[in-house]
Amino acid sequence: MLKIDSHTHILPRVMPKWSEKFGYEGFVHLEDSRPGFANMMKDGGFFREIGSNCWDAEERIEAYAAAGVQVQVVCTIPVMFAYNAKARDAADLSRFLNTHIAGLVQDHPRHYVGLCSVPMQDPDLAISVLEEAHAMGHKGVQIGSNIHGVNLGDTRFNDFYAACERLDMSVFIHPWDMMGKKDMEKYWLPWLVGMPAETSRAACSMIFAGVLDRHPKLRVLFSHAGGAFLPTLGRIEHGHRCRPDLVAVDNAKAPSEYLGKFWVDSITHDPRLLRYILEMKGASRICMGTDYPFPLGDLEFGHFMEEMSLETEDLEQLFAGAVLSWLGMEASAFD
Repeated sequence: MLKIDSHTHILPRVMPKWSEKFGYEGFVHLEDSRPGFANMMKDGGFFREIGSNCWDAEERIEAYAAAGVQVQVVCTIPVMFAYNAKARDAADLSRFLNTHIAGLVQDHPRHYVGLCSVPMQDPDLAISVLEEAHAMGHKGVQIGSNIHGVNLGDTRFNDFYAACERLDMSVFIHPWDMMGKKDMEKYWLPWLVGMPAETSRAACSMIFAGVLDRHPKLRVLFSHAGGAFLPTLGRIEHGHRCRPDLVAVDNAKAPSEYLGKFWVDSITHDPRLLRYILEMKGASRICMGTDYPFPLGDLEFGHFMEEMSLETEDLEQLFAGAVLSWLGMEASAFD
């Protein structure tokens, strides 16, 4: 069975010190750590330690082969978005990352598919960088759940979504810059509570604003199984129905009408929740994802799905069919 991981992150091991290059703080660079590891540094302080599986292409291929997975969809780590930077600097950073991923795909076309980064704080410039990335061979783009506090349903992003349609580029939405983060630093709550809420924020914003209606060919995947959106859809739909004066001001369609119009990954960490999402969306809109190589991800590469007594046809969709349809690709690309 072909297996494709729809949600993985990668960085180049060698990067400039962006703060020195641009002349102000707010950027991440890497410094040597213990053997096989590097420290992500931000604003002169330690941010996170990462291992060589965050940059070593061959090591990653071996790890995936051991788990029976052939293909990785790779994108940057969201801390690299730089949405609060000057747009031209964020564009330079995006181009650096996009060139690295394009080279990775060129060197290993049977094992990697690339998603680019763009400076979303300037949608016109984002379109230019998107077009450059498309010419390099990127199949989609990763964007944050909000753009420096601006929701994804904002009309300023309409031309960007239209460009994604025109270029046949898929959109991967990842939570970052979590709302309320500064008020809940303890217990890792931004990652445990904030991230699911951020993804629901993104989905609600796009649906309520009518983005998926204005751009019917837009192929969107919400990470982490859609976050809190699907488990709380009953509440969301009830709010849309009982207070249309507050919720349905731009779109009268019920949120549930959009269930078949976007994709999510499979990172639930709970087969009960995955069964619920399968019932809501069907296997053709759920893509196996891991968040590799980070520990909060599914580092068993979707093995739990194979223990759920699912039909073979559903497993084929979960492991490859759904992600191929999201990317607009054929399985033969990996023969």
